[in-house]
Amino acid sequence: MNIHRPVLLLDKDKCENNMARMLLRAKKNGCRLEPHFKTHQSAEIGRWFADLGIEAITVSSLKMAEYFARHGWKNVTVAFPVNPDEIELINSLSEKIHLTVLISCTETVSKISSGINHKTFYLIEIDNGYHRSGIDPDDLETIENIIDLTRDTHLKFKGFHCHSGNTYQAGNEEEIIRIGKETIEKLAGLKIIFSALKPEMEISCGDTPSCSLIDSFEGIDIIRPGNFIFYDLQQLRLGVCQWSDIAVALACPVVAVYPERKEAVINGGAVHLSKDYAVNPDGSKNFGAVCRFKGRGWDEPIKDVYIKSVSQEHGIISFPENQSFEVGEILCILPAHSCLTADCMRQYLTTDGKIIEMMPKV
Repeated sequence: MNIHRPVLLLDKDKCENNMARMLLRAKKNGCRLEPHFKTHQSAEIGRWFADLGIEAITVSSLKMAEYFARHGWKNVTVAFPVNPDEIELINSLSEKIHLTVLISCTETVSKISSGINHKTFYLIEIDNGYHRSGIDPDDLETIENIIDLTRDTHLKFKGFHCHSGNTYQAGNEEEIIRIGKETIEKLAGLKIIFSALKPEMEISCGDTPSCSLIDSFEGIDIIRPGNFIFYDLQQLRLGVCQWSDIAVALACPVVAVYPERKEAVINGGAVHLSKDYAVNPDGSKNFGAVCRFKGRGWDEPIKDVYIKSVSQEHGIISFPENQSFEVGEILCILPAHSCLTADCMRQYLTTDGKIIEMMPKV
């Protein structure tokens, strides 16, 4: 395997192990796995899920829904607040597939309800403390108002969804589990309150940390994690996975070495890894863990060696005195956030030498 510039390596065996493990967690809890495809954005990787019996998926945009619909997926949830300017695409998709969108505020309904021409299902997004988007679970008046405004339209109330992104800010596994359980309790409570309006309603949640750690999803119908297929350094730092579960690594050539300052430079910067980072135990930023390249994969992370900073094309590696690197050497970087690294790279090279394409950049 000849590598001359940054390449995103993918270990299919690790991916399939991660997929099978999450599917088993869902089945044991009597809920469905509708994985979030924003992490991999690939029709081919999507087929790996189809081979496991997955029939419905989650995406982060209508254009992504359109891409996967073209590749045979007939049940797609767009887990991002509806953009009223995309009504035409909503109508085009809902005419062909079972499309579910996310309603995150009352104003959205007033702007789109009259323009929806085909049956389109929606989930009301709940904010359980992340404060990104969604409605407070105790704001029953707003929830009732949304349901009332859509009663005689092509928008059909389906249930509630919550992404507990605040688990990524948790200090330990116990806090992740606490946040996840609180989310489940809030959603289950809403299901009881509004079951008279929609007896067959569905409730779903979908962050990788809690979906990987919580033992019971009692009351939840669907889980929608995405990052779990690859995992990454952030998940490793949270205690959500082992380093051996991380299924992608950015292979990068070393272009300069400075032993006197214990630093090396790789061709692998923000345009490859993104500027997301994990936090080291001493509080410093870690843009990626460094591993030795094995020719068709990578070794475990080298102790105390990490990407300390990134600029556009440069990655600066910090290393201790007992380590050394050579110009021209290939190193593998376990990304801080694999979803963003994949989005930057737009292509995978499997450890057995096969290229896997992603959806075109929109």
